[in-house]
Amino acid sequence: MSKGEKKAAYFAKLENYLTTYKSIFIVGVDNVSSQQMHMIRRSLRGDGEVLMGKNTMVRRALRILCQEHPALEVLTPFVKGNVGFVFTNADLKEVREKIVSNRVAAPARAGAVAPVDVIIGATNTGIEPGKTSFFQALGIPTKIARGTIEITADVHLVKVGDKVGASEAALLNMLNISPFTYGLEVVQIYDNGSTFPSDILDITEDDLVKHLMQGITTVAAISLAADFLTLPAVPHITINVFKDILAISIATDYTIEAAKSIKELLDNPEALAAAAAAASAAAAPAGGAAAAEEKKVEEEEESDEDMGFGLFD
Repeated sequence: MSKGEKKAAYFAKLENYLTTYKSIFIVGVDNVSSQQMHMIRRSLRGDGEVLMGKNTMVRRALRILCQEHPALEVLTPFVKGNVGFVFTNADLKEVREKIVSNRVAAPARAGAVAPVDVIIGATNTGIEPGKTSFFQALGIPTKIARGTIEITADVHLVKVGDKVGASEAALLNMLNISPFTYGLEVVQIYDNGSTFPSDILDITEDDLVKHLMQGITTVAAISLAADFLTLPAVPHITINVFKDILAISIATDYTIEAAKSIKELLDNPEALAAAAAAASAAAAPAGGAAAAEEKKVEEEEESDEDMGFGLFD
C-alpha cells in the first residue's frame, strides 16, 4: 500500500469513527508500550475503538470534516503532543475506568519526569559493602549489617515533577524498585459537541443537588435584600407576611385562627403560668436525675475517703 493510500485509509477510518461514535476520549500516551496498547485495545473491545496517528494528519482530517460537522472543531486545540483517541458510545465512567486501570510498573529512567514522589524506606538492601560510596554520594545514611549495606532512615529520593538523575535511576534499578506506573492519561472528553475535563465524570447527583440548593439560597438572600420578588424568595416572604399578620391579630381585636390560642393565654394569666409551670416540670426530671447522680458519686467518693483514713488510723 502506497503512502497516499495509507493516508486515504486512515482518513476514511477517522471519518467513520467520528460519525459513528458520539463520545471521544483524548488520551496522553507517553511511556505507553505497544504491548500495553494491545492490552488496552483488548479490554475496550465491544465498548470502544482506539485510534492513533500523526497530529498533522489528524488536524488536516478534522479541518475537512468540520465543513460537514462543525461541532468537531472543538477537538482541534487538543490535538497536540503525544495523544490518541478512544471512540465510544458506552457509559463514559465505565470506559474511563477501563482506560486508566490498564497501568504497568516501569523502572526509573534517567531524564524522565517523576509522576510521583519516590521514597526509599529504611531497609537492608542486600548489596555488598563495596557500594557504600555510591549511597554516600546520594546522601543516603547507611551502615553495614550482616555483611550488607543497610539504609538506616527513610530517604525522599525524587520529588514529583523533578527529573530523575542518572545516579537515582541507577540506585533504584540496583534495588529492583520500579517506582512509576504508566498508562493512558485522559486529557479531555468530547461528548455530543462539547468538551470537558475527566473529573466532571466524578460529579454525583448529591453534588448537583447541593450546588442547586446553594444557588437557590443565594438567589433568595439577594432577592430579600434587594426587595425584588423571585420564586426562591416566595416562601420566606410568605412566612414574614404571616408573622406580621399574626402580630397585628394579637395586638388588635381582630382574631385569626392561628392567634386564638395565643390570645387565650394572654387573656388568662393563670393559664399562662400553668403552661410555664408544666414546661418547667417536664424539664425538671432530667435535671433532677443528673443532680441526684452527681450527688451519689460525691457520696461514694466521700465514703471511700473515710474508709481509707479509717484503715490507716
